[in-house]
Amino acid sequence: MRPDTAPRYTSYPTAPHFHAGIDAGTVSSWISAIPEGDRLSLYIHVPYCDRLCWFCACHTKQTNRYDPVASFVKSLIAEIAIAGKLVGGRGEVAALHFGGGSPTLLSPEDLTAIMNTLRGEFRFSADAAISVEIDPNDITEEKLDALASIGLTRASLGIQDFDERVQKAINRDQSFEDTKAVVDGLRARGVPSVNLDVLYGLPHQTLESVEATIRKVLSLRTDRIALFGYAHVPWFKKHQKMIDEAALPNSEQRLAQSLAAASIIAEEGYDVIGLDHFALPQDSLAVTARNGTLRRNFQGYTDDDCETLIGLGPSSISRFRQGYAQNVPATAEYQRRVDAGTLAVARGVAFTDDDVMRGWVIERLMCDFRFSATEALEKFGSAARAVLAEAALVAQEDDPLLVRDGDFYMVPQMQRPLVRLAAARFDRYFSTGAARHSAAV
Repeated sequence: MRPDTAPRYTSYPTAPHFHAGIDAGTVSSWISAIPEGDRLSLYIHVPYCDRLCWFCACHTKQTNRYDPVASFVKSLIAEIAIAGKLVGGRGEVAALHFGGGSPTLLSPEDLTAIMNTLRGEFRFSADAAISVEIDPNDITEEKLDALASIGLTRASLGIQDFDERVQKAINRDQSFEDTKAVVDGLRARGVPSVNLDVLYGLPHQTLESVEATIRKVLSLRTDRIALFGYAHVPWFKKHQKMIDEAALPNSEQRLAQSLAAASIIAEEGYDVIGLDHFALPQDSLAVTARNGTLRRNFQGYTDDDCETLIGLGPSSISRFRQGYAQNVPATAEYQRRVDAGTLAVARGVAFTDDDVMRGWVIERLMCDFRFSATEALEKFGSAARAVLAEAALVAQEDDPLLVRDGDFYMVPQMQRPLVRLAAARFDRYFSTGAARHSAAV
């Protein structure tokens, strides 16, 4: 294992191990097996932005015209109808998340049409969580009204950094004043929760510039803050080659930026959630972290406990009890398949019993920095003895990523920034794959 890289573990097995053996027929059978009364989570991926931020590793493309977006919306509505008919009224939607790309590139009319279709095809619980990723540069008063009208419960605003030099280096101009105006507009419309995303490890960032950005973020007193390390993966996202690698902080500087930012946020009364999230004590994410039910999925740390996640849109990933499935990433091919009346599944992976067990261990380490040996044996029986033996070996190392503390194997406080490396020790696929990963801090 390279000491400085590891998967982010938003899934296990991780996406590089998905394969074409999982297709539309497989997923149709998995959907048909959804239990009556199951709690469902939906994810919608909007694959367009009106500007291409060079730091971004999401599946998206830039467009200066709305025609391609309007065409995509028609296909998305068709896919929603296909998935809704397969679900057949079983289950109830407890969570809906719009990601991208830039979901707020959608016109108010198209956002409303998508929501109307979703409510027509799926049953929503009365208290369903509806969240949307927002680019403040896309927002108008009309779009804020539309977001409120669809029942938005949590808005997630990307900030990255407020330093002008850093913004220029990543092609992301965004003032504090514009960001504050959007936060104020959301609050004025009764949106109950706002999250802000900040990055460290960006080109030209310094300890001082990161601290300055964090203090501006804290002045908005949002419910949640996510502090992510920039993932420089130009072999995966070619536009990242626009970033000057010589201007990137080194691993020691990244760690210093991360620790300083986290310390400042915690000093302002936010609970530390997992590796990179923070929430006010009364926020539902903080509550789940305290009671040991925090989860992790492709959106990061979450209080969404649904076992079934249905992904809609190009490249979106679904999770079923049987495994993961991912839609084809190319928007044109996605539209061709959906418009022909089929699911747009391109690949995935079916879980083995070993995957489920190791996935549980990895998720608990990522969420709680520990896992219980007794609970592992209760959940997985004698099969758990294999991972417990592996944990014991890790705990015996000179500089252990895990230590034994009574019934628990836990990541020591000083090693927590490296929790991804600890999780990788239980990843059966990690040493056999050729995938390249981002920095572990």
